[in-house]
Amino acid sequence: MNSHFPIYIIGAGGIVNDAHLPAYQLAGFNVQGIVDINPEKARATAERFSIPNCYASIEALLQVAPANAIFDLAVPGSQIIPVLSILPEKAAVLIQKPMGENFQQASEILKLVKKKEQLAAVNFQLRYAPYILTAKDLLAGGLLGEIYDIEINVNVYTPWQLWDFLFTSQRVEILYHSIHYIDLVRNLLGNPVSVYAKTTRHPSMPQLASVRSNIIMDYGEMVAANILTNHCHNYGTPKQQSYIKIEGSKGAVKISFGALIDYPRGSADSFEYVLLEEGKEPEWREIKVEGSWFPHAFIGSMSQLMLAAEGSVAAPDNSADDCIHTMACVEAAYLSSEQGGISISSIGGKIL
Repeated sequence: MNSHFPIYIIGAGGIVNDAHLPAYQLAGFNVQGIVDINPEKARATAERFSIPNCYASIEALLQVAPANAIFDLAVPGSQIIPVLSILPEKAAVLIQKPMGENFQQASEILKLVKKKEQLAAVNFQLRYAPYILTAKDLLAGGLLGEIYDIEINVNVYTPWQLWDFLFTSQRVEILYHSIHYIDLVRNLLGNPVSVYAKTTRHPSMPQLASVRSNIIMDYGEMVAANILTNHCHNYGTPKQQSYIKIEGSKGAVKISFGALIDYPRGSADSFEYVLLEEGKEPEWREIKVEGSWFPHAFIGSMSQLMLAAEGSVAAPDNSADDCIHTMACVEAAYLSSEQGGISISSIGGKIL
């Protein structure tokens, strides 16, 4: 892979400082410039990560960016279309998730990148976390058999005040967090038949649109995929947990990912697996996996785009064409939550 593509970053917020740039340094990627609506923030980030060029505007950046530049968009979903509109035709672009604020915007983004023939990928990086890649290796080797069950459980305390823009967003938890898990399930199982969901607020965080979600991705009668998140467990870290469990016909994996525990400090990850052997009691084993979701998974998102830009693959694994289906699942989850379940009174009538 050609790691010498010059990268120009649009946005200098927390995710760029905490994940994008640390990942790119680890990978040896060639970051050449950065711009932000807050020039001081851009300058501080450039100084911190030894980025040679800091620009006053996107237009100024575009005047010097070469034809083989990769543009890394780290802007809120509502700003993706305005930025894409001024980027060059046929440009290579990594779009921060979510792919717009809703499915309508996601569809407009997809139409725009196709119209401008831009090579667009979306930064759904959990797909490329080292422990997810390890699980995929076990699956690819047939060691786990067919997947029967995926369970993702997050019970943590998230300091949402770190992201001011979320306090004015009509959609929060699913769109900005559980979207990662929806995308991961899709990446492992394909598109679901349907989605059931309920996303709720919390009395301790009434300013936010939602901070808890229950999501069921429907893959028929024999496969279960469930996502349960609670970001309001403010009772100390001992009972906080965040894990991904994958069960198959031949074995299972449980990944405890520590990035969300005591955020932003985090805790250690663990990767455990079990392989079924006839006549033997199941024995869980642990594998030491190097790297974590933050920042290492961000290497994978950018690497996929680089592979496509150099022609090694026809399209990135995380292409806009693929990720539009994640946005469709997110939209289905919100619609399900709004429409609600079956009323008990409609079943019992006057008896109840």
